[in-house]
Amino acid sequence: MTHTILRLPATKSQSGYSRSTIYLRIVQGLWTKQISLGPRAIGWPANEVAALNAARIAGMSDEQIRELVKTLHAKRGELATI
Repeated sequence: MTHTILRLPATKSQSGYSRSTIYLRIVQGLWTKQISLGPRAIGWPANEVAALNAARIAGMSDEQIRELVKTLHAKRGELATI
């Protein structure tokens, strides 16, 4: 299984959010936290960006999206054991 990580410009493009909005949504629990790719590089798993976009399109409430974010973070932990 291929795991693609999107850097910030690609994440902004796919989500339609600005940099500041992405970071605001992280603080609000409405977006997953970034992954460190190195000392000066971060990104987000493409599947998480797609899941969050789909949730917004489906009209999920903020509380439902917070639960989705928790689920996505939990799945990251499961990948670490592979």
